[in-house]
Amino acid sequence: MQEGIHPEYPAATIHCACGNQFITRSTRGDFQVDVCAACHPFYTGTQKLMDTAGRVDRFRKRYQPKAGAVAKPAAAPEAEAEKAPAT
Repeated sequence: MQEGIHPEYPAATIHCACGNQFITRSTRGDFQVDVCAACHPFYTGTQKLMDTAGRVDRFRKRYQPKAGAVAKPAAAPEAEAEKAPAT
């Protein structure tokens, strides 16, 4: 390795918004992060469904089957072919 071309790589303290802190090495120095392995939902297994303004409920209400509606049976393709005029 050449001397004098590599940056300093000192110990750095990382502070998370949840209060967790740990020491690593960085050319950047000390800094803060929003999430870490101690509070990130992927690592903790506590994921939450963020339902903004009831969007999931509105979707379910809009696309649920009607109470009095009866599903129409699908017509067979052969029956439609017989109805079509021959050209």
